[in-house]
Amino acid sequence: MKSIASRMICRLLMAAMAMMPFQAAYAGMIGTDRAVSVAAPESDRAAVLRVIDRAEVRSQLQSMGIDPKAAGDRVMALTDQEVSAVAGKLHSVPAGAEISGLTWILLVVIGFTIYFNFK
Repeated sequence: MKSIASRMICRLLMAAMAMMPFQAAYAGMIGTDRAVSVAAPESDRAAVLRVIDRAEVRSQLQSMGIDPKAAGDRVMALTDQEVSAVAGKLHSVPAGAEISGLTWILLVVIGFTIYFNFK
């Protein structure tokens, strides 16, 4: 009896597997530009939110009558293109610009050159 039941279950499972649609999974390489385009809006949004979270920016927003939490919510509501435009402007304005390491090295070399030439 046990062998008849197990044979029936095996036949039922084989029939069910034969009727199941099998789909092949395709894996392929994606380009760097596609991978970066997916990650870019999130990193731009994070950069804008980091600026809003600074103490001086928060105090400036509060002095203008804008709640910093509401400003963060508005940033989250922006489209990807709008966030990219705002993030692109952050590094070009003087208050949001960051001085890179290469700029500091260049300033130190120029300073030493001026110091030792006019000593």
